[in-house]
Amino acid sequence: MICRLLVTRCHFSRLLTLFAAIVIAAGLSLPAQAEHEGKLQILLLGDSTTEGGIPRLIKPTAPQLEQVIEQLLAAEGDLPPTHVINNGLSGDTIDRFVESGRYAGEVAGLAGIDYVFVRYGINDYGRCKNFATDFPRDYYGLIARLRKDHPHAKIVLMTVIPYQNAAIGEAINMRIREVAEQEQLPLFDIYPLYDQVLKSTGHNSLNYRRYPIENVPEKFHAFVAPYVHDGRVVVLDNELDGILGHLPRWYGDRHPNLAGYNVIAAETAKYLAEDLRKRKTD
Repeated sequence: MICRLLVTRCHFSRLLTLFAAIVIAAGLSLPAQAEHEGKLQILLLGDSTTEGGIPRLIKPTAPQLEQVIEQLLAAEGDLPPTHVINNGLSGDTIDRFVESGRYAGEVAGLAGIDYVFVRYGINDYGRCKNFATDFPRDYYGLIARLRKDHPHAKIVLMTVIPYQNAAIGEAINMRIREVAEQEQLPLFDIYPLYDQVLKSTGHNSLNYRRYPIENVPEKFHAFVAPYVHDGRVVVLDNELDGILGHLPRWYGDRHPNLAGYNVIAAETAKYLAEDLRKRKTD
């Protein structure tokens, strides 16, 4: 009887020890699970062509860029779950992003970032005093910060999408290619992919319309009233083209609409899927 009791106590003691070890191990892993929820963390940095402010305003319940990327990757079926963080901001340049404190306050401290997609250049082109020297300098500085704060992240530089004329687009993208080569970072050249869709679906198929109400003939003011936001007529597609498409600069705003962001999302998801599968086999 005594022997049985001793064996039982010994067995119980071992169980307690094993249980304690499991609890400790689980406790040690909880912060990572709570922080990242077991998902790959993908960070998007850029300007308004990343942020998507107008599509969010007009269709707030529609899937936006970061959500579409997540959903397309999930649809593949063989890839890990992802969480995409969109840190794009309208009007941003690399210099403003860093010097405003946004980088330090919103990006530097993010935990567990696996990928960083960087897409700047459109605003930088117009605001840098000497684009040829200032833009690469700012880019090198941002890359250095990202490497320091997110040493395990894969940094991917992206070309800009078609926005200004082709010559300006090439002037911007040439500098981005040079930075990628100098820093030995992968280049995701989305420009020709986006341009190909524009050529196949129509030059104005991927941009929204945003037009000052004062430039609309007064006889149409009552009609367009439901579309007016902050003094501008705003529609995401060709809904009003048949009525107002003849107006000068009606198609002047080249920001992506939801269709445009879906092109960016689809190409980004393809890039990620290919890279993730390659890393899985390496």
